[in-house]
Amino acid sequence: MQAQEIENFFDQKKLTAYTKLLLNPIIFKAGLVRDLPLASLIGVNLKKLDNEYCELTVPYRFLNKNPFNTTYWAVLGMVAEMGSGALLLMYTNKMQPSVSTFVVGCECKFIKTATGLTTFKCDQGLEIAEKVMKTCQTFEAQEIVCKTIAYNEQGEIVAEFIFTWGVKARRPKVA
Repeated sequence: MQAQEIENFFDQKKLTAYTKLLLNPIIFKAGLVRDLPLASLIGVNLKKLDNEYCELTVPYRFLNKNPFNTTYWAVLGMVAEMGSGALLLMYTNKMQPSVSTFVVGCECKFIKTATGLTTFKCDQGLEIAEKVMKTCQTFEAQEIVCKTIAYNEQGEIVAEFIFTWGVKARRPKVA
């Protein structure tokens, strides 16, 4: 599917407004407190969000560590899920018809210990948009396989996460 076709399907003003809202650090933190309270406690920061890409960070600190003095795997997993989840929410926010989203699978490969600031990157925004567009057009469930890669401060890969998301547009209710 062409990027132009995707761009024409989605209301670019809504996408821009959503990303601008989330990139405001105060609003992002308030949203975490409301919707993901554990993420607000561990210090997640959204660094970049656009139509194709999401980048988040999480520090290594007391609340995030395990007995082996590395970042706890569940902390890494939570932020990794947010990498693809933020892109998915951006494309499904205020969609008509509304679209349900659900993680249906998760795989992870840990490569190095995470002992400092960890950065998470997901660059599958256009693939996500394509599947959201397809479910909105057909009302058939779609699966999206998203990879989020975690890097340490030296740019080395710490972990690779693969989340499989299920998306399905809800049929409008008939009166």
